[in-house]
Amino acid sequence: MSRNSKKMSENLKMEIAKELGVYDQVKKDGGWENVSSKTCGNIVSKAIEIANRAVE
Repeated sequence: MSRNSKKMSENLKMEIAKELGVYDQVKKDGGWENVSSKTCGNIVSKAIEIANRAVE
């Protein structure tokens, strides 16, 4: 398994950030550096939820 296959795509992160209402902060700050770890955890949780739905 390649290293890149373990990463979440940037497009998916952005879509979830929009859904969670943090996209404007990411866009304004020019990256993910100032997004809280709690918010990043919420993004990962949402990505897992989406993946689980895709498997079903």
